[in-house]
Amino acid sequence: MSAVARPRPLLSASALSVDWVLLLAVLALVGLGVVMVSSASLHLAGSGNPFHYLSKHLIALSLGTAAALITLQIPSNWWEKGSTWLYFLGLLLLVIVLIPGLGKTVNGATRWVAIGPFNLQTSEFMKLFMIFFMAGYLVRRQVEVAHTVWGVIKPLLLLSLAVVLLMAQPDFGTTVVLLATALGLLFLGGAPLWQFGLLLLLAVLGGVVLVITSPYRLERVTSFLNPWADPLDSGYQLSQALIAFGRGEWTGVGLGNGIQKQFYLPEAHTDFIMAVIGEEFGLVGTLTVIALFSILVWRAFSIGAAAEAMQRRFAAYVAYGIGLWLGLQAFINVGVNVGMLPTKGLTLPFVSYGSNSMIIGCVAIAVLLRIHWENRTGKDGPGGIPWRA
Repeated sequence: MSAVARPRPLLSASALSVDWVLLLAVLALVGLGVVMVSSASLHLAGSGNPFHYLSKHLIALSLGTAAALITLQIPSNWWEKGSTWLYFLGLLLLVIVLIPGLGKTVNGATRWVAIGPFNLQTSEFMKLFMIFFMAGYLVRRQVEVAHTVWGVIKPLLLLSLAVVLLMAQPDFGTTVVLLATALGLLFLGGAPLWQFGLLLLLAVLGGVVLVITSPYRLERVTSFLNPWADPLDSGYQLSQALIAFGRGEWTGVGLGNGIQKQFYLPEAHTDFIMAVIGEEFGLVGTLTVIALFSILVWRAFSIGAAAEAMQRRFAAYVAYGIGLWLGLQAFINVGVNVGMLPTKGLTLPFVSYGSNSMIIGCVAIAVLLRIHWENRTGKDGPGGIPWRA
């Protein structure tokens, strides 16, 4: 008798080990970003090439995809072993930016290092390196963090070095995201509620001091409270963004038909791309973007919770940290666009034009997908070595 062929499964084991919900949500954001960067930047081509910014955006996306494919091959325990060294590498990169002749200044901010035709924004790398460092610290010092004040203060002292270097650029937006993500990880890592509340209060007071002592930041805060008081100067960006949302109404004026992006709304393809989405796709488009980011954050925390249930605490904290970082940055960007928060120079992850943000965002998602794969397969070492007996 001939052997009966065994039916093939509809999905392979490797396909089942991919978090398709997370991946599809990110792909939807990336696809929307390609479309909106093109729509918001066609009129900016001074060289005569209307697809100048779109071409650079696609190059960054290609580099990000390549970096993500490489990252998928790196076990999470490798990040744990090098977490402290990566943090100090991030500090070194922040120092390099401030060295005269190496750092590149644009609009009064020194945040980039020119490497041939590319501009390296080192603060983007610091976001991910800080998460690795905090995750490693929380694993090594779990009892100390949960029971002593010093256990909570120690990582913040090291983090303060990064804050000082970021504020020297200056980059207030990244500083806020970095501190908020670190505090969130400390809370998830077991820091007592009263210590977390005290640290949060100190961070808020520090932010208030930074605002009060800087006329530039103080002007941004006062203009945010009432942009219509000076709509042609300090309140110009926010008032133009609000006009864009107002024109969009429920379903928008249609892709490409927005007028606020045409030299009315500054940085329409970067910081204020959400206002362009609101004008051209209306409330429906705005809520869709918010829903996609909500899915991203939900999946990140679900992956982290699954890793924690398996006693893979480093992987869990990394997943939580990435969810906090991307969720906070998206919240701040949207909040700035709709007038909930003072103006900050932060991109909308995966959507805004910005090479460094796109590349590091792709790497972060690859780390999440790798953790999910390890959760499903029980392997995280080179060659698929089991992480537990």
